[in-house]
Amino acid sequence: MSEKLFGGGRTQGGSGGDPQGLKLVLHRFIIDAIEESGKNLLEGSRPVLAQFVVDKVGDYIARRHLAVSRYEMERLAEELVDELTGFGPLEVLLRDPTVTEILVNGPHRVFVERQGVLHHTDLRFIDSHHVERVMQRILAPLGRRLDESSPMVDARLPDGSRVNAIIPPIALDGPCLSIRKFRKDMLKSADLMATQTIDQAIYDFIQEAVGKRCNILVSGGTGTGKTTLLNILSQLINPHERLVTIEDVAELQLDHPHVVRLETRPPNAEGHGEVKSSDLIRNALRMRPDRIILGEIRGVEVVDVLTAMNTGHDGSMSTVHANNAQDALLRLETLVGLTGRAVAEKTLRQMIVAALDVVIQLTRRPDGRRCVSEVVEVVGVRDDVYVTNTLFRLDRQTGYGFVREAINPAGDKLRRDSFSHVH
Repeated sequence: MSEKLFGGGRTQGGSGGDPQGLKLVLHRFIIDAIEESGKNLLEGSRPVLAQFVVDKVGDYIARRHLAVSRYEMERLAEELVDELTGFGPLEVLLRDPTVTEILVNGPHRVFVERQGVLHHTDLRFIDSHHVERVMQRILAPLGRRLDESSPMVDARLPDGSRVNAIIPPIALDGPCLSIRKFRKDMLKSADLMATQTIDQAIYDFIQEAVGKRCNILVSGGTGTGKTTLLNILSQLINPHERLVTIEDVAELQLDHPHVVRLETRPPNAEGHGEVKSSDLIRNALRMRPDRIILGEIRGVEVVDVLTAMNTGHDGSMSTVHANNAQDALLRLETLVGLTGRAVAEKTLRQMIVAALDVVIQLTRRPDGRRCVSEVVEVVGVRDDVYVTNTLFRLDRQTGYGFVREAINPAGDKLRRDSFSHVH
């Protein structure tokens, strides 16, 4: 089934020449027919329901003498079955391995991401209620609620795909849905080098940084590949070490034999039962972790993860949203400030540089290619200013290849000698 409802779109009669109009009429007709049959077809097998729908659609088209080919009729029946049993127009996109992200902006605008580039599709929903029905169908097995009192939800599908849904009145132009699909085939370091996300020198460096238990922060914008790189880093960890991962929505696919996965929990309908990242970090410290991997630093958990990195859990990793490596450090400062804790600026910066060793910055190029834009060593603080050392940076003239930087002329690394061979 392609992204277009019909190849030629020839429909007349009851549809008024509108394929979606005919689909809407048939959808209601099929629902009425199922109710009249007295059979619980929606709970039965798909083949039985599919045959029922094909028969009813054929009967409807024949009795009204509609100009619909058999090919169009079969495809229309298949889409109706998808809507009755699955996720409606999204079914074809969820099955498409080339689609990495699905974005629904109201009933009539559906976008997909392929190879890092967004494309507008010809798919559409019948109306806003149709979108909301599909949303509820997605969320129902997950035990998540979406209504006027709780108009936003973030959840994870059984296959690991991440779902975010938001409905009116918060979403002004109709219900919006975002699905970041879960890769079943985990990317390897060779894949990143093949796409020029990294090169051999950067890979050799991060391999040694992970082996020497450096604390690493992966920074970048939305969709730049932070989680993917975190997965690659995890593959370099000694298999005898015990890892504890903490995420809001579990996305990490750690190829490691000893992993404990923890996931936060939102409050229930009464506003109770919430489990935050900060709670899980404090609990993880009692679970004898060799390394703690936090999916993303975004709130009050920043103090707890920095404390963990400073108290014997070397080799820990996390991600943060920031435009460059320097901004990533300032972002941590800002997040600490938002916790309401009064920490002197000098003390806070000393705490951050004591916790972090390396910042790996990711970017997404205009052509959709994701790549490392810089690798920065966090050296220390001088005159209340961060001292950093850029180890690698993207060749900004070509957008390809990486430039190995010289050591900072000051040459005064305040902490480790781990990377002296790289400079």
